[in-house]
Order: sequence, then C-alpha cells, then structure tokens
Amino acid sequence: MAGFLDRAKEAAQRGLDVGKEKVEEVQNARTGQELLRKLGAAYYAEQRGSGSHEAVASALTALESHISAHGDAFLRGGPQTWGGATSGGTGA
Repeated sequence: MAGFLDRAKEAAQRGLDVGKEKVEEVQNARTGQELLRKLGAAYYAEQRGSGSHEAVASALTALESHISAHGDAFLRGGPQTWGGATSGGTGA
C-alpha cells in the first residue's frame, strides 16, 4: 500500500510541476505579446509624428530583453492568448 501511495504522490507532483511550467509559459507569452504590442504602438506613434524614436528604442530593448530571457516562441504562432481568450479555437 505504501508503494502505491508513493507512486501516486510522485505522479501528482509531476502533474503539479507540468502545470506550473505551463502557467509560466503562458505568462511569458502574454508578456511577450504585450511588449510586442507596445513596440507597435510606439512605432505607429513615431510614424504619425506624435511619438519619439526613444520610445521605439525603449520598447525594442524591452522586447529583446524578454526574448533573451524567455525565447521567441510567442512570435511563431500556436494558440495565442489575447485578453484571456485563445485564438484559433472555436470559443466553445
């Protein structure tokens, strides 16, 4: 019986670890998407004459820092999260 409980505990711990990794992955993707949105907004403002090059450079530096730390997987597709919903699904 103790062996069964140990295996169940290990399986539960593995499940928790996988869940934590997935949550972190989603949070990093959302952060990357937000940084990318800010870069786009800064660039748009600069092109329209209401923003500065410094704002674009700052947004780009922040995005590059995030990519260095967490990778650029959020740039390459897959289910994207915007505002708590995922695109590419049925929404049901």
